[in-house]
Amino acid sequence: MNALKKISLTQYIIISMFVGILVGYFAPDFAKNLQVFSLIFIRLIKCIVAPLIFATIVVGIAGHSNMKQVGRMGWKALLYFEIVTTIALFIGLAAINITQAGKGVDLHVAEKIYEGKKEKIDKISKPKTWNEHLVEIFPENIAKAIFEGNVLQIVVFSILFGLGLIMIGSEHKKTMLQFTESMAETMFKFTGLVMYAAPIAVGSAMAYTVGTMGLDILKNLFALVATLYGALFAFILFVLVPIALFFKIKIIKLAKHIAEPVSIAFSSTSSESALPKLMTALEKFGVPRKVVSFVLPMGYSFNLDGTTLYLSLATIFVAQAAGIDLSFSEQIIMMLTLMLTSKGVAGVPRASLVILMGTAASFNLPLLPIYLIIGIDELMDMARTAVNVIGNSLATVVIAKLEGEFHEKD
Repeated sequence: MNALKKISLTQYIIISMFVGILVGYFAPDFAKNLQVFSLIFIRLIKCIVAPLIFATIVVGIAGHSNMKQVGRMGWKALLYFEIVTTIALFIGLAAINITQAGKGVDLHVAEKIYEGKKEKIDKISKPKTWNEHLVEIFPENIAKAIFEGNVLQIVVFSILFGLGLIMIGSEHKKTMLQFTESMAETMFKFTGLVMYAAPIAVGSAMAYTVGTMGLDILKNLFALVATLYGALFAFILFVLVPIALFFKIKIIKLAKHIAEPVSIAFSSTSSESALPKLMTALEKFGVPRKVVSFVLPMGYSFNLDGTTLYLSLATIFVAQAAGIDLSFSEQIIMMLTLMLTSKGVAGVPRASLVILMGTAASFNLPLLPIYLIIGIDELMDMARTAVNVIGNSLATVVIAKLEGEFHEKD
């Protein structure tokens, strides 16, 4: 019993993935009935996203007293986030086009499973115009945005709400801040509860995948994992390291300070689980608390480098798996769309699957290949979550340097 207690949730998830492979291979008929558990898990994740995004962004913005500094740090941070995450998107695009990891996936057997839900995979319909995308950024009804899972509209509403909260009287501001802080903490606990179901969900998804598709599909899925890890390594080496060198940030010293929170993020696949230790580590490195408390939560919504790289890579994988040949211009349009829709993922474990589904639906890509990704998403989530934490750590130090607030400590 003591040995079982020492096994972490992440280890349980990895074990369940391999158990799922065995169940799918040796009992395919039984495995075909297990998909329901992975679908329930996804629904639970979807219901976490909106309140968590709202609470963390409002607290991050309205928790500041100096509005001029908020504005100054805000535009610097947003500009930095946009540049770096856009680079990440295009690195992911290049990587998947080089490896072609989605080529050769046979979806015909799986289509028979989804009676009445067969996806059209012959071609992509004309994407929405830029005017339509621009209008859809802004919510007409926040309840509708939450119901439809429109992440970007929720982010825009939360930012405006936080700015409005700064402008009201101190008594009302204090009350609302306490409420949103409590909401954020509650949603973190909610996420933890949902994550207890992850081993069952991942194992079921893998069993269903192998049971319906056979082991041949794993070659493509593990090729996708290898592509992601390689792309993330390239992103760190050719983007984050040069940024640190340009701003004269001591890379090894920063790495030592953030090693523990990064390892927590990797093992738990949750950026939020690393947040308290990461804030403390950055303060010890020399970033003042007022900068950390604003930039870091903001980065958790807008600067998820690993997740945005994954989204571009996974979206093209879906098209490749469906046998759809995208032209270069179509892929660029898709990446430009992801520049908008990938913002505000909020770091919730596997919430990026929701964004991926939304992007696929927007371009009439079949959702079927996404179900294949679920079974192996845990392995990809570890790496991209760790890169999210590394990227936000560097971003916080960079903004502190730009503000003249960084004071290196021994």
